[in-house]
Amino acid sequence: MKFFNLHTHQYTNQLNVLELVNQYPQEFDAAIPFYSIGIHPLFIDENRLEDDFKIIDDKLALPGCLALGECGLDKRAETPFDIQVTVFEKQLALAEKHQKPVVIHCVGAFQELIEIKKRLKIKVPMVVHGFSKKVELAKQLIDNGFYVSFGKNLLRIPELEYVFQSIPNNSFLLETDMIEEGIQDVYALAAKYKGLELNELQEIVNNNYNTVFKNQQ
Repeated sequence: MKFFNLHTHQYTNQLNVLELVNQYPQEFDAAIPFYSIGIHPLFIDENRLEDDFKIIDDKLALPGCLALGECGLDKRAETPFDIQVTVFEKQLALAEKHQKPVVIHCVGAFQELIEIKKRLKIKVPMVVHGFSKKVELAKQLIDNGFYVSFGKNLLRIPELEYVFQSIPNNSFLLETDMIEEGIQDVYALAAKYKGLELNELQEIVNNNYNTVFKNQQ
């Protein structure tokens, strides 16, 4: 595998890229070979939650579904936070049931995220996607067993160079989310920031992929 894209909303079907395409339960596209599926905190619909959980449960059992997500907590969302927590915790139970890693969306609720992981004793890998915060938070997440993924913000925010350099090589993944740039652009900048050749960075990401997704091999 030359490139792994942890989180994207755009399936580009490149032969040298393994893309984990984000899918939503009610908009599932069976033509996408590898995907994650989950209920985003911004799009919680209480009228169809049971149907959504059933779809997620069914898809997580399939080999093409590599992860649960994106799901998580967002204090900017209109959905009441207690409902977000309930929906998130039910999805984490499904991830544990199927032994699939979790792609996390988190805005303004990192301490709650860490508390939930501890309280529920979540053992499957959890990856905070689109990381853009400070070194101290990154370290706290990693110390609590999370992985962090970089993409859009790495390309857009120069100040993240120091943050990314501080991340242990066994604790990060890379993504594009919804940007126009390709995952190759993210890899190129990540290699530059780490002072590595591209092939060295590819080996690091591949090793991390194998660790996070080991149950999907």
